[in-house]
Amino acid sequence: AGSFQEAGVIQQAYNLNFPLHVVPASCAQCPAWSAFSVSSPAIVLETVKQASAGAEDRPEAVVVRLYEAHGSTVTAWLQTSLPIKEAMLCDLLERPAAQGHLPLEPQGLRLSFTPFRVLSVLLVRSC
Repeated sequence: AGSFQEAGVIQQAYNLNFPLHVVPASCAQCPAWSAFSVSSPAIVLETVKQASAGAEDRPEAVVVRLYEAHGSTVTAWLQTSLPIKEAMLCDLLERPAAQGHLPLEPQGLRLSFTPFRVLSVLLVRSC
C-alpha cells in the first residue's frame, strides 16, 4: 500500500536479488555488528571497496558509494564502526573532489543528496 517509497520496494528488491548467506559461527553469543549504517531509507549504500591505487596512494583507504533512490532531496548520516581519520568526497575515479573534505562528527558523516544523486566518499582508516 502507498508509494514505492512507503512500501520499501528498493529494500525488498535488494533482499530478493542479494539474499543473505548464513555462515555457521563458532560463537553463539557473538554481538551484532555492522561496519556501516545510513540514517535515511532513501539512501542506498551500494558499494564498499578498497580504494584504487590512484586514490592518493593510500592503501588504508576505503571507498563508499551511495545514492538517493526515492527522487527526493535529503540529508543523511553515514555512520561507521571503522576507525576513520579523514573523509572526503571523491569522483567516480576516486580522485578527491576540490573542497570535498567532510568533517568527522559524533553522528558520523553528514551527506546531502539531491534526487537520484550518486556520492562517492573516500574514507582513510586510522589503523
